[in-house]
Amino acid sequence: MTYPALACPNLYSDVHTLKSFAMDCGLQGIDWTFRTEDMPTNRLEEARLSRAVTGLAPLDVRYHLFFPAVELGDRHLTSAYSAWRVLCNACELISRLGGRFVTVHVGLGRDSMQGISWEKTVSRLSNLTATATNLGIRVCLENLAWGWTARPELYEKLLRKSGCWGTLDIGHAQVCTSVSSGAYDVADFAVPNPERIRNAHIYHEETVEGHVPPRQHADIEQRLRLLASLPMCDWWVVELREEEAFLQTLTHVREFLQESRTAEAM
Repeated sequence: MTYPALACPNLYSDVHTLKSFAMDCGLQGIDWTFRTEDMPTNRLEEARLSRAVTGLAPLDVRYHLFFPAVELGDRHLTSAYSAWRVLCNACELISRLGGRFVTVHVGLGRDSMQGISWEKTVSRLSNLTATATNLGIRVCLENLAWGWTARPELYEKLLRKSGCWGTLDIGHAQVCTSVSSGAYDVADFAVPNPERIRNAHIYHEETVEGHVPPRQHADIEQRLRLLASLPMCDWWVVELREEEAFLQTLTHVREFLQESRTAEAM
């Protein structure tokens, strides 16, 4: 099975606190989320950011763009071009920071997929993937709890047709209508392209209050087995931003990994 690097989000704004927390937890990485307001606007701000990221060593860092309404496939050409520039600028920044992976979204922050073109989404996501590849970065598309990426058959098509990689969010997959209705299983998000999934976001499920930790090992065990079977999914982010919930989930993940190691050794 795949034994992944375990990571936490940048759940503390103070980098020294974040690094100490991650090291004390025995983690290997930080999944650094950028919001639009976090992006540096000048060289001084970028230099400060660069020093902060460099200071996280020896922890590895991957990146996650939380940019609601920044939509490559927007039917409005001005909005689509603005989204393209925002995402390209973010990839250029991440490249300068030494990053090699970035997670993006389709339909984030929208109430419906109206106003978004499927064809333009595919072509522009493909162009973004190619642009990022030239910068040494792998673009990874995350499945959301609703919309196109919440439908396994469409998520598979977006990965395959655009050539991008995947970030499998098992909490989103758990609650999406495709799975909750029984029409699909969580595994259907990964089985068609198992080698395309490079990252995982781990928690039990997403509700209106946010991400919910598992109450017991069995809540996420089957989904962790799925992740462990994916040959390239070597980055597991325990995606909870409250310390108690994070540690609770991390305990279940570690229990699963230890049981897997024990079973392999027998």
